[in-house]
Amino acid sequence: MTDSTTAVLSSELEERARQIQGELPSGGLFAEKAWRISPEPFVLTKSEVKQLEKLGPLLHRFQQACDMIYRRSRKGSLPGWISGYLDQGKPGELIELGMAAPLLEKTPGVIRPDLILTDDGFSATELDSVPGGIGLTAWLGQTYAKFAPGSRIIGGADGMIDGFHSLYGDEGADILISEESSDYRPEMEWLSDRLTGDWKVASAESYEAGGRDVYRFFELFDLDNVRGGRSAGEAAAVGELEMTSPFKPWLEEKLWSALFWSRPLRETWRRELRDSNFRVLQQLFPQSWVLDPADVPHHAVIPGLEIQSFHEMKQFSQTERELVIKLSGFNEKAWGSRSVTIGQDVPQDEWAQVIDDSLGAFGETPYVLQRFHAGKLVSHPWLNEATGQLEMMEGRVRLCPYYFVSADSRKVTLGGVLATICPSDKKVLHGMSDAILVPCSVEA
Repeated sequence: MTDSTTAVLSSELEERARQIQGELPSGGLFAEKAWRISPEPFVLTKSEVKQLEKLGPLLHRFQQACDMIYRRSRKGSLPGWISGYLDQGKPGELIELGMAAPLLEKTPGVIRPDLILTDDGFSATELDSVPGGIGLTAWLGQTYAKFAPGSRIIGGADGMIDGFHSLYGDEGADILISEESSDYRPEMEWLSDRLTGDWKVASAESYEAGGRDVYRFFELFDLDNVRGGRSAGEAAAVGELEMTSPFKPWLEEKLWSALFWSRPLRETWRRELRDSNFRVLQQLFPQSWVLDPADVPHHAVIPGLEIQSFHEMKQFSQTERELVIKLSGFNEKAWGSRSVTIGQDVPQDEWAQVIDDSLGAFGETPYVLQRFHAGKLVSHPWLNEATGQLEMMEGRVRLCPYYFVSADSRKVTLGGVLATICPSDKKVLHGMSDAILVPCSVEA
């Protein structure tokens, strides 16, 4: 390729990036948040896309199995320590709402795993059933399909819109957004304006349930502050309306990855998932542990760590600290990356303090320990607004595929995939102003 040809291509890509930027809604998609604009989607291989397409139904089945295991634990046909872990720090009235008969078969209608793209495949750091980014990913899909017409956007230009619409169809629903989640209101308003049928965005604080179905965009730990959201959840618990995600706080805990790796539950998981699916999820979920301060018998060790107490981790060398500690859930610090500590990134005294604090919080807000899997390095172009020129950024990728469960729970579709490409010096891969956000496409 000659220098002149390269210059022409670069000029075309710069113009495309400016066109994409010019398509941004006047009110933005995230309140007071921006990201780096790229002229190109992030390309995944056909094999990777095939894996993602198969993953949706499997994760739906996994969530159904989680719900079943929890309920059996509550009723006594499985060990009580399972529900004991999941109930910690939660008000009993909320748990009883989730156990109501009309919610028996209900699981989240939107499933979004956070997948780190590693040299060995995907590593799932968590599952989110009340995720942000739905409207953003829908906008990205439409915009890149328009300005990068040769791209094969996963889900297509309208995959996210069609997927969200399938939750309730043309009858629509009220999308309840709390003040705590208000940063995401612009993207959900953009999305609701493009849905066919009767869809509305409403305040979770002042909402008055009137029998219309509800999409929940507020966290259950914040329920005391969202009177309208609470009344809608109570109405769903007696069958007066449908709500997704349902009031089942036990399904919104990160410690399910630790319960999945629990040796006493291995045969239960195999039976509920089938052995082949169980093995797939073993490759997907990093080995995890609940940070439980309970004593270990003198003749036993914590499997995978080969220690008798989590306190022994304080003496781990930096190379041994390829571990992550984070809140399991039901806390204002449990979403995003606000509670995440990566062992290799902090000095030993700080690591020791995090271990003490995490073990001390057990009983109210359990913490989870996970193996850390580093993302592989990629390069992707972005438009530097200061210079008006394209630059290449070396980074690591978090993939967020969005799966939508149809109203009758018979079909799980992949609406689209959001790629967050963070600078290579960042260990925690999350949305930030110096990250590139683009939709994913499949290789030609």
